Order: sequence, then structure tokens, then C-alpha cells
Amino acid sequence: MTTSSRVTLAATSHEAAIELPAIGQGTWFMGEGLAPRADEVRALRQGLDLGQTLIDTAEMYGDGGAEEVVGEALRGRRDDAFLVSKVYPWNAGRDHAIAACERSLQRLGTDYLDLYLLHWPGGIPLDETLEAFDRLRESGKIRRFGVSNFDIDDMQALSATPGGGDCTVNQVLYHLGSRGIEHSLRPWQREHGMPLMGYCPLAQAGRLRRRLLDHPDITALAAERDLTPAQLLLAWAIRPVDGQRDVIAIPKAVQPQHVRDNAAVLEVALDDDALARLDAAFPAPERKEPLDIV
Repeated sequence: MTTSSRVTLAATSHEAAIELPAIGQGTWFMGEGLAPRADEVRALRQGLDLGQTLIDTAEMYGDGGAEEVVGEALRGRRDDAFLVSKVYPWNAGRDHAIAACERSLQRLGTDYLDLYLLHWPGGIPLDETLEAFDRLRESGKIRRFGVSNFDIDDMQALSATPGGGDCTVNQVLYHLGSRGIEHSLRPWQREHGMPLMGYCPLAQAGRLRRRLLDHPDITALAAERDLTPAQLLLAWAIRPVDGQRDVIAIPKAVQPQHVRDNAAVLEVALDDDALARLDAAFPAPERKEPLDIV
């Protein structure tokens, strides 16, 4: 793996900075019977073997079923993974968040999370959620906290909340067909040294102007670069901006070839011509857009 294919999570008040691969592994729709469980477990282990050490899951996914799949995949190799899970907004209260985290840990078969995210903004005051996260950190159940599906106004409110400056990441929908975060949210986060985690990087969801994987500009450019269209989209999502990578993409894969293809993108660098052509075909927004959420 090249050093350029890594993203740095900044130091917090309690944790040192850490580098992670720019492509992790998503688990949305795992544990729901859409694929054999053994195949899902094998795919996650294969991804770990290929350097995709970040695994993202949530109590929402399959009502905890995805966490159980991850737990099985990590049996005997918990130390190989940077493990991320998420709490429902309505479980993010002072005591409910503690209980929700403990349920997640039980399903995952581990005694700590590397990163715990508030899944989207809810009705519980942020200071109450941050208090719960701090208690979880003090008890060793989480190492860091972050948020998901927060737009810039949400991030500003979080930043103004005592303890909010230790937020590690914001996980949002991001792909070539959904670039709204580039107008305001991503610049704000870069200014504050806070990376993004991009879900649905292969355009599985979100506001699509047209289908991407079979779009003629995508297929032609991918063929020229000896990439699959999905690899091209992943390479674009994690591309450096002004020489700095600040996006960790978390595609889900179950088939062995898809896992290999995703991991191989850690070695791919798109040249200026490719990026210019993609910008021309799928331009960045010129004004603030509502945050895409799935």
C-alpha cells in the first residue's frame, strides 16, 4: 500500500493521531439474508487481508445483524481492524447511548469500538450525547466519537458544543453523481482538519443526475485506465484535493473479485486529465445543496 492512499485522523484530547487506508469496508445490508452469511464473513476477512482495515457498521443495519456478521469476521483478529459502529439518534441520550453501545459490543464480540458515530442528527441535545460518549470513552468502551449525516450547520453547532472539537469524522453520502458536500461542508471540515467518510461511493444511492456505472464517459475513461467503472468511481472519491486526502470511502463488497478490485484502488492515482474529464461530465455544485441522505 502506498503512503499516499492513507488518511489521517487527527489527535483528540485522549487519542494520538492515526493513519487509516483511504478505502475501508461497509456492511450496509449485510446480515439480512441477501447473501450467504459465510460469504459476507469471508469477504470482510479477505478485505482485512488486503489492507482494508476499517470496517464500518451500525446498530441499524439488519437490526444488529450486520454487527453480528462483523463480530464473526473479527473473531481471533480484532486487533487487525479499526472498528466503527453507529447509534440511532433516539438511542443517543445520556443513559440510552451507554446501553446501545453495550448491545453493539455484545453483537460484535468485542469490548471496545475504535470509533462510535451518532448516525444522524436527532432530537436529543448534542451536549447530552457528548456526555454519554465521554462516559463511554472513560470506561474504555470507545476510543473516539464522530457523527454521520451532519450538514455544515449541524457541524457548526457540534463545534460550538463543549467537547465537540474532539469529533473525529463526519460520515456522509458522497460519490461523483452527488457532490453537494464540496460547496460548503467539505471545505469547512478541511479547515478544521476533520476527514469525511463517504458512504455509497459507488453511487448506490443519492441524487443521481444519471446512472454512473454504465455512463459512457465513465466506461470509456475506465477502459483507458485499465480500471473497472467501479474502481474509477472509488479512485475519484478518495482523490487528493490540493495534495491532501481527506475522504475514506466505505464500499460494501461480498464477491471475492469485488473485494480485490476495491483494495486495488489503494494503489491507483488518477491523473489530471482524468479528473478534468470527470469534472466536465459531472461538475461540482456552484451553490449550497441540501445534504444527500439515505
